[in-house]
Amino acid sequence: MMKRVIVFVAVTLLIVGGSYLAIYGFAGKSKPQYEFAPVTRADVENTVTASGTLSPTTTVEVGTQVSGTIDRVLVDFNDQVAEGQVLVVLDTSLLKAAVIDAEANLERVQAQLELTRNDWTRNKQLFDRNLISESEFLSFDVSLRVQQATVKSAQTALDRARRNLEYAVIRSPISGIVIGKSVEAGQTVAASLSTPTLFIIAQDLDRMEILVDVDESDIGQIKVGQQVRFEVTAYASKVFTGEVTQIRLQPKTVSNVVTYTVVANASNEEGLLLPGMTATVDFVTAERRDVLVVPTRALRFQPSEEQVAQALERFRAEREAQAPDSLAAGGEGSRRGTPGRGRGAATERVWTLNASGEIVMMPVRTGLADGTNTEIVFSRMLSEGDTLIVGSSESGTPARATRMSNRPPGFGPGRF
Repeated sequence: MMKRVIVFVAVTLLIVGGSYLAIYGFAGKSKPQYEFAPVTRADVENTVTASGTLSPTTTVEVGTQVSGTIDRVLVDFNDQVAEGQVLVVLDTSLLKAAVIDAEANLERVQAQLELTRNDWTRNKQLFDRNLISESEFLSFDVSLRVQQATVKSAQTALDRARRNLEYAVIRSPISGIVIGKSVEAGQTVAASLSTPTLFIIAQDLDRMEILVDVDESDIGQIKVGQQVRFEVTAYASKVFTGEVTQIRLQPKTVSNVVTYTVVANASNEEGLLLPGMTATVDFVTAERRDVLVVPTRALRFQPSEEQVAQALERFRAEREAQAPDSLAAGGEGSRRGTPGRGRGAATERVWTLNASGEIVMMPVRTGLADGTNTEIVFSRMLSEGDTLIVGSSESGTPARATRMSNRPPGFGPGRF
């Protein structure tokens, strides 16, 4: 019986000890699992994003210069109109009466002018024969000139009345499409204080403009002639293009935020863009086409301090061994980058594994970044198709993916 107890205790201790070693003893020796991504060639862009409102390039507000009641409205929303086409006709009864009254007044003053001219002619003959004095003749001369002025005034009043009658028929000043209408038949319009807007006509919807509010911190990157891309919520999967045509110098301040209005023109041949749509605009401030890029995650990957120290030692040893050949041959980097383009570029490093499974450091000089990919402007060790470490996990724990803040000694610009 005692032997069975001893055997049972021994077996239990072996199981417990084995489990402890399995969980804690070997956990520290487990190898990290790395996530890799390839080095590729792609396009990289820097953009400034802002929002704006679409509007036609040319719009005309059609009003009325005379007051009255709307008799007929001959067009509606979205109607195509030609220059000179009748849009609205006002009630003309009062305007016609004003014309008749002006004509009668003109006839009256013309008759008075004829009478005054006859008096002037008769007295002029008497004055020439010295039968009346100069002061007596002066009154006839003044009366003639006053009556002539009265006739001119009456003629002007008649012309005004006739023009007002013509204004009762409101015509389109341009060819285009009606995008705004604010009157109906029977409505009274008054033009005495301000001209009311009856219609808004867009000259051409095949070209649209976007009025974009750009923050003062980004306006320095915007230039006339820059390409823009924009989207509207009505067509979420479609990207439209345009070009910056104007940067307005007048600032706008809202809630202590200063913005400037940037005007961009865009083609609308498909007729998808409508006035008033909100557009999310990307201004392309810098771009690189078909350049060597690495995933931005690869630049943020950070190995352990021990791995960094080992990789740095291997890197130094390899560079020292290759230094004579590199100096004699002019360096390997001429095949993988243009040193001149690396001026002012940031010096970074990426990581990979060698044939022995050891982590290897590769210095690079980076250029433009779009959030997903980063341009490589110079590297002696990196080629298209290489795989880089972008993350790792060890015992189910995700790897750190933060950018290293302290570089190891001896690593910096110009050291590779």
